[in-house]
Amino acid sequence: MNGMFKTSKRVAIPSLRWLHQQIIMKRTKTAKAGPAKKTAKKEKPKSEESDQESSGSSQLEASSSKSVLSKPEYKNLEQFLTHCQDQRTSTAANIKEFNFLKKRVRVLSKNGDVGDSCEGGVIYWMSRDGRVQDNWALLFAQRLALKLELPLAVVFCLVPKFLNATIRHYKFMMGGLQEVEQQCRELDIPFHLLLGPAVDRIPEFVKSRKVGAVICDFAPLRVPRKWVDDVVKALPKTVPLVQVDAHNVVPVWVASDKQEYAARTIRNKINSKLSEYLTEFPPVVKHPHGTGCRKVDPVDWTAAYEMLECDKSVDEVDWAKPGYKAACKQLYEFCSRRLRQFNDKRNDPLADAISGLSPWLHFGQISAQRCALEVQRFRGQHKASAEAFCEEAIVRRELADNFCYYNEHYDSLKGLSSWAYQTLDAHRKDKRDPCYSLEEMEKALTYDDLWNSAQLQLVREGKMHGFLRMYWAKKILEWTETPEQALEYAILLNDKYSLDGRDPNGYVGCMWSIGGVHDMGWKERSIFGKIRYMNYQGCRRKFDVNAFVIRYGGKVHKKKKE
Repeated sequence: MNGMFKTSKRVAIPSLRWLHQQIIMKRTKTAKAGPAKKTAKKEKPKSEESDQESSGSSQLEASSSKSVLSKPEYKNLEQFLTHCQDQRTSTAANIKEFNFLKKRVRVLSKNGDVGDSCEGGVIYWMSRDGRVQDNWALLFAQRLALKLELPLAVVFCLVPKFLNATIRHYKFMMGGLQEVEQQCRELDIPFHLLLGPAVDRIPEFVKSRKVGAVICDFAPLRVPRKWVDDVVKALPKTVPLVQVDAHNVVPVWVASDKQEYAARTIRNKINSKLSEYLTEFPPVVKHPHGTGCRKVDPVDWTAAYEMLECDKSVDEVDWAKPGYKAACKQLYEFCSRRLRQFNDKRNDPLADAISGLSPWLHFGQISAQRCALEVQRFRGQHKASAEAFCEEAIVRRELADNFCYYNEHYDSLKGLSSWAYQTLDAHRKDKRDPCYSLEEMEKALTYDDLWNSAQLQLVREGKMHGFLRMYWAKKILEWTETPEQALEYAILLNDKYSLDGRDPNGYVGCMWSIGGVHDMGWKERSIFGKIRYMNYQGCRRKFDVNAFVIRYGGKVHKKKKE
């Protein structure tokens, strides 16, 4: 194989030659995802779990001290935005001057060279990570374009329908993309919204513009992975496709090469790498090569909305505005107002203690790495809360990506551990009384006023508190004819209404609640078998159930006799 990413200018990126050799050697091993072959180890005692958490937090603290995170001085949102940009510019003048970690990158195509005739330069095919700054994939694309003195552009492929996404999700995603277009224009980086499937539009764009290389971001779910696989096959053989995990702090393929059994088995693998990966970002800068945006027309967003074929009955919500700036506002308010309560109050649905960042994280409108960096600045004031947030934002999120990447049945009972499947199967014929239809659940017509209130919150606000989402999914298992149906209903309702639906965290949350994923066996009982059980009285011990019911108006409904 020739030297990687070379043109007739004989400019190369030396760091990638080594990477390409490694990819060739490891491609067969890592190309296919599937369950780990090793048998799961027995669950360790809770005391051992606590020891591992302490070890992880000490490693996190060490990584933070190495990053020299200063005490925050911002007092309003504008100062916060300026602070973030100052952090980037003080890190490096641009990505070319930054020591980019080559392990964030992997070559997916057989060819690793940029062709001689590539006036179109480099494109970043944006998909999962809809932001400009703090985006390792776009930064790598600009690094390559700067090294080779080539133009740079960003493209996004908009499909008219995607799984159970509704107009609520499309408006949030496209609102963020409109901000991306504006920010790209300010940096003289053309942004193109391509209408239609990537397998058609990306190769078409590459050929018509004589593009030399395509950089894409990473998603572990089967549909976006198929998009990438199809584009690899459809691209001209002279055009390489390179993938960068811009969503996770530690890339999925670096964190682990197998499906992890639980948080305790991946925690140290991730935390031990944070001193290397949890760094500041350099800035995406005004691009100096090519004609920039002078010959690029603004996106016709009206035409984009008109081509949508999604469910239009579930509309946008008021509390969450799309885009990077709105995400930064949420992060700023969390750090300055709510973080102090996070460790003690995050499981109370009535306490204003959680970050509320999940919609923006899901659509990639803010980086989890940026969130972790800013929260760590408050370690001196709120150490326990800062550590608890990073456990959820880094370890738990990346555990979900790990599961969906290495387990092709991440949304099916086929993906469960043998003990979990066997216990659910053994209780398959247990009597369910009552049983509810999907319509009754969707309309919050159960006998459980707490569950109904949680469902109403989901429908109206596009969100549900994490503690209640566990209870909500477990009751669905209790009220449906089979565990397969329970999982189907839980995923469907979550994906249809929640702004962070169709996300690895959502799939793993449903699989944990209904199928014991990343959990252990508990006392055996009807219907649930050894799957962890939750009930109404347990919720009453955690928070003021009556106050929550009053807030959302869930009522007790008697089951109509058929």
